[in-house]
Amino acid sequence: MNELDPLLGYLCLAALLFTCGVVCMATKRNAIGVLIGVELVLNGANVNFVAFSRYHPNFQVEGMIFALFVIVMAAGEAATALAIVLNFYNNHSTVDVDSADELKG
Repeated sequence: MNELDPLLGYLCLAALLFTCGVVCMATKRNAIGVLIGVELVLNGANVNFVAFSRYHPNFQVEGMIFALFVIVMAAGEAATALAIVLNFYNNHSTVDVDSADELKG
């Protein structure tokens, strides 16, 4: 048994999370659904960082640090996007992304 065999399970999980996130971003018309898709994509990247930090000898601490930065960035992105969505809902009584055509520059 190869010592990198458990890594394949983590990579498959990360690919599944990433794919679900991309499909969610592409198919949802609701702004909250799109935000959930972005979070799934970022979590898929975090699983990759942590898995490689566990199984790669030269990537021990860096993977955890990158994952922490991604989590902090995702929290900031979620707070900012939620504020924009709430403001849009107050003005238009909907969070449908297709009804935001008047926001075009």
